[in-house]
Amino acid sequence: MQIVPVPYDHPDVAHLNDLVQREYVERYGEPDDTKLQAHEFDPPSGLYLLAYDADGTPVASGGWRSQDQSDEGYADGDAELKRMYVVPAARGRGLARRILAALEADARAAGRTRMVLESGTEQPEALTLYASCAYVPHEPKFGLYRFHDESRCFVKPLG
Repeated sequence: MQIVPVPYDHPDVAHLNDLVQREYVERYGEPDDTKLQAHEFDPPSGLYLLAYDADGTPVASGGWRSQDQSDEGYADGDAELKRMYVVPAARGRGLARRILAALEADARAAGRTRMVLESGTEQPEALTLYASCAYVPHEPKFGLYRFHDESRCFVKPLG
């Protein structure tokens, strides 16, 4: 597997985002309405990664974007994890863990002080991954879905 940085508006990112949105619809009944802009993932204030298999097919993705104090509950110095996804055929190979570690290292190097993420109760695999990588639940919640019962927010210091 090769993990490479790509612009958020890359066609392979769009393809994997379509797949993850379909999965959100299956699990929650609707897509994720979080508004994401391509420039938010431009270094040094963000990064987007894709993993490609040996045939050059995109099989996993994830990114981070800078967040600071806001009415959505973020704090100065936050790096928000977005669109972590692995296609079903590539799951169980440690790709999400590798992408997550690379994103954490990049956010740390960019001066961000903690990684934050919002997931949900219908993504038990994600919740297990984050807990195993030292993410802890956080209240009050943050992000677009902070008032939804299914929402779960997690943080991890990057220092």
